[in-house]
Amino acid sequence: MKSGVFRAKADRVWREEIRPLVILAAILFSLRSSLADWNDVPTGSMKPTILEGDRVFVNKLAYDFKVPFTTVHLAEWSNPQRGEIVVFYSPYDGKRLVKRVIGLPGDTIELRSNTLIINGQPVEYTSINKELLRDVAPSDLATHHFTTEKLPGQTHAVAAFPAVQARRDFGPYQVPDGKYFMMGDNRDDSFDSRYYGPVERQQILGRATSIVLSLDEKHYWLPRLNRSFNSLSN
Repeated sequence: MKSGVFRAKADRVWREEIRPLVILAAILFSLRSSLADWNDVPTGSMKPTILEGDRVFVNKLAYDFKVPFTTVHLAEWSNPQRGEIVVFYSPYDGKRLVKRVIGLPGDTIELRSNTLIINGQPVEYTSINKELLRDVAPSDLATHHFTTEKLPGQTHAVAAFPAVQARRDFGPYQVPDGKYFMMGDNRDDSFDSRYYGPVERQQILGRATSIVLSLDEKHYWLPRLNRSFNSLSN
């Protein structure tokens, strides 16, 4: 008799309390997988645009709609453009990475002494707006060189780290059809397409559009409120 009462109570708790929460969680995780997400950035490979401890918002509907929890595309309406920051699965180890699109399918990419050359045309570099470096750590300001890179259709900040060994010369390399060439803004401290090759279109999860939260790991993970909700399009 007692076991019957227990089963009846357990069934009621499941139907009235637990099952609705499970269904809600499944819906929320499905929406996060297909529509929008955020991505933690633990390294400085995108410095100074994105710093360690930034959480970036990922618009997963920027280019297509996928089956939840997969990279299977149900529909596509756009493709990544040069200069956009995207989240994708690394061809090297499958980890989620955040990098900038440098080369489109068919482009020829070359790097000479850290000067980027796209389709035979050297990219222009100009002095950087110091306001873009306001959150960069003093130690990084002392060891890195910062400038502005003018990609066709997109201007953004880049960094060089002269003290380390890096792949400052590359190519020329033609990007295959259906693939994209990715690079980090921190050119001397980024593991990117120079090392593991281009990224297949299907492995691109979405476009990183803004910083939703920033925590300063060097100061007890305190929030950097002035970085929150900042757009990444500048």
